[in-house]
Amino acid sequence: MNIPMDWIRALEGGALIGLSASLMLGLNGRVMGISGIVGGLLSPTAGDVAWRALFVAGIVGGGLIALATMPGAFSGGTASMGLVVLAGLLVGVGTRIGNGCTSGHGVCGISRFSPRSVAATLTFIGAGAVTVLLTGGGAS
Repeated sequence: MNIPMDWIRALEGGALIGLSASLMLGLNGRVMGISGIVGGLLSPTAGDVAWRALFVAGIVGGGLIALATMPGAFSGGTASMGLVVLAGLLVGVGTRIGNGCTSGHGVCGISRFSPRSVAATLTFIGAGAVTVLLTGGGAS
């Protein structure tokens, strides 16, 4: 059986994310949802800033390393900067309304059998599918 390398990389990435989320919960008792982690930086609590800042720095640093080593993985976007900013703001509002983001609900919440996270993740996926349908985002 010949499995394409993209599938293997996706599987490896998913396994690393799952392992990271499990370690974060098991060792620190914290859910690895980025909106909650960044939210804690925006309204800091004493003694709770360093790990959050390091986590965000790791995400940004990892993205920069990926950009430097695999620039082709970041090509293909055709949306205007205004549309990207609007989309980012809408995602931010949605994570606030939904009490979490896709990483918090989809990776961490579902694995803890949270009904709220299942509902939120189905909503994220449904809204994404409708957006792609309405904007033609899936067309090549």
